[in-house]
Amino acid sequence: MVGVAAAETGRGEVMLAGVAGLVAGAMSMAAGEYVSVSSQADSEQADLVRERQELATDPDFEHAELTDIYVERGLDRELADQVATQMMQKDALATHARDELGISELSQARPVQAAIASAATFAVGAALPILSIMFVPRTAFIPATVATSLLSLAILGSVSARAGGARVLTAAVRVTMWGALAMGATALVGHLFGTTIS
Repeated sequence: MVGVAAAETGRGEVMLAGVAGLVAGAMSMAAGEYVSVSSQADSEQADLVRERQELATDPDFEHAELTDIYVERGLDRELADQVATQMMQKDALATHARDELGISELSQARPVQAAIASAATFAVGAALPILSIMFVPRTAFIPATVATSLLSLAILGSVSARAGGARVLTAAVRVTMWGALAMGATALVGHLFGTTIS
C-alpha cells in the first residue's frame, strides 16, 4: 500500500493494493505454515512408527531407556524402574512419545490449525491499514498506512511474544523495525517507478 500510495495513485488503487496484499499475504502465510507444520507432523509420525517398532522388538531396552529418563529427572533408580513399569503397562507408546520424544497431545503438530491461525493473524494485522485509507484524505495516505501498519505490527508482535513467553518489548521493537524497513523499501520503489502507473 505504501508503494502504491507513493506512486501518487488514488484511494481505489491504494485500497485494491491493500486488499490484494491482505489476500496474497494471508494465503502465503497459511501455505508456508501448513507446509512447515506438515513436515513437523510427518517427522513426529515417523518417530512414533519407529518407537512402536522398538517397543515391539525390544521392550526391555525401551523399559531401561525410560527408567534412565526418570532417573535423570530426579527419581532414584528403584522408584524410576517402578514408574517406568507402571507407565508402560498403561500405554507404552504414549509414555515413550511424551517422555522420550517430547510428543504429547497438546504439543502435537496440527497443520490445518496452524495455517488458519497464521492466515487470520495476518489478515487482522493487514485490515487496520486498509481501513485507515477509507477515512483519511489523499495527502495522508502514506502517513496513515505507515502509522497503522506499525501499530498493527507492534500489537501482533507483543501478543505473539506474550503467548510464547518471550520478552514483549524486544519482540515488538524487532517486528516493527523490520516492518518499517520493508515499507521504506516499497515506498522507494513506488516513488521511483510510479510514473509508469496511469
